[in-house]
Amino acid sequence: MVSPRALAEAARHIRGNDSSAIKELIRELERRMELTGYQSGILLKHEIEGLRVGNYKLLYRNASGSFARVFRGCSVLTGEMIGLKVLRQRYASDPRAVNLFKREGELGRRLKHKNIVPIYEVGSDGGQHYLTMEFVEGGNLKDILKIRGKFTPEEAVKYIIDLAEGLEYALSMGFTHRDLKLSNALLSAQRVAKLVDFGLAGGEASGVADDADRAVEYGTLEKFTGAPDGDPRSDLFFLGVMLYEMVSGQPPYPPTKDINERRQISRYRNIRPITSVCPGLSRPLVDIIDQLLRSNPHERYQSPTELLRDLRKLQPSFSSTTTSSEGLGSTSGPMPAIKSSEGEPSASASTANRTSTILCIEGRATQQDRLREYLSKHGYRVLMLSDTDRALQRLESMAVSGILVTCEALADDVVGRYGQLKKHADRTETPLVLALSAKRADLLPQLPASRYSQVMPQPVTLRDLRDRLETMKAS
Repeated sequence: MVSPRALAEAARHIRGNDSSAIKELIRELERRMELTGYQSGILLKHEIEGLRVGNYKLLYRNASGSFARVFRGCSVLTGEMIGLKVLRQRYASDPRAVNLFKREGELGRRLKHKNIVPIYEVGSDGGQHYLTMEFVEGGNLKDILKIRGKFTPEEAVKYIIDLAEGLEYALSMGFTHRDLKLSNALLSAQRVAKLVDFGLAGGEASGVADDADRAVEYGTLEKFTGAPDGDPRSDLFFLGVMLYEMVSGQPPYPPTKDINERRQISRYRNIRPITSVCPGLSRPLVDIIDQLLRSNPHERYQSPTELLRDLRKLQPSFSSTTTSSEGLGSTSGPMPAIKSSEGEPSASASTANRTSTILCIEGRATQQDRLREYLSKHGYRVLMLSDTDRALQRLESMAVSGILVTCEALADDVVGRYGQLKKHADRTETPLVLALSAKRADLLPQLPASRYSQVMPQPVTLRDLRDRLETMKAS
């Protein structure tokens, strides 16, 4: 995990050799960025499992389900960042579970398309079973929707086209997805939507009850409408569910974990008309959503290709201009608009800032766009990074005028990562501002401020953040 030289240098600052000294050594290695917060947390629990799988170090846990966990990892051979999906230990000795897991990996290796997250390797190491895949920086549509509230129709249609193209390709290879939902669609930093998790593809979901239950909606829809198992039109119905929620901010039927409720066909037949939830949509988009959500599969779109034809016809109708927004990280609706009283930056301000660079640490594609557009408009050069480790490495080799970071970019280690950034900011006298989301407000007492490092809890606007950076720089 750590080179002998780095370990020796960290150990020089530690006194004693008891258990408290070991804990302090682990914390020192984290401060030196030799360990991530996730890794030090594992070690402080006196555990080893979960630190490395095959030739990969596990850096952070990105997601966790009943069947498997997903990590950001790093190859110990090449240093390449990678995504890893690791089968939970409770299933490691279950042949059916292992076969289902490996089947997902082997299938993923066959699917090579720009809108499908590729699987690179299917492996086992000491009883641990894992898949390696492309690491997509950005996040899944479910998490992004929680932050945004809803997407503009133009954005939603663009991302649904991406996903439909992935489905079209998979169908040409003889596969359907069988588990379409917002959390199984990732949005890259380049704003490309990609399908992930073909674990139930083709309808062969027998094996693990927890995993099979993920597709209970598919089974219910097909059982009561006479559709065959693995019907590609079922994927289109649930793509329609995604589109409905993306443009309206509300699911077409109430979410529930109750399996009996999920097995009621009335749940999928009695969907509220999209016009009652989002009355401002264009008629062509309403018609597309309505046709996708027809319970009778013969009245639905019959293939992704047929759907793509109508979606592409719709695209030119969208305005090429979008309203800029200044809010950051709203969790309850669209971002607040820039106040009209602010106006455009003056020529002198733009000229003064033109040689200034702001380093932004933000992993969500939509927020990256907002930050880049807003700061550029005010005359700054913007260096956008989504990975804190890369940002810290870059800061060692270049000077910037300010650092702006969101707590979402710091994942599960807000306190530790902020501490590392604060140490750099205080040492180099570089203004650092952390935008702290409302749901992480409980961390505020653990995030000390200084002359060059400050925390701004939500709600906060981009102007607030910029003003704070400029005030700190001038003081």
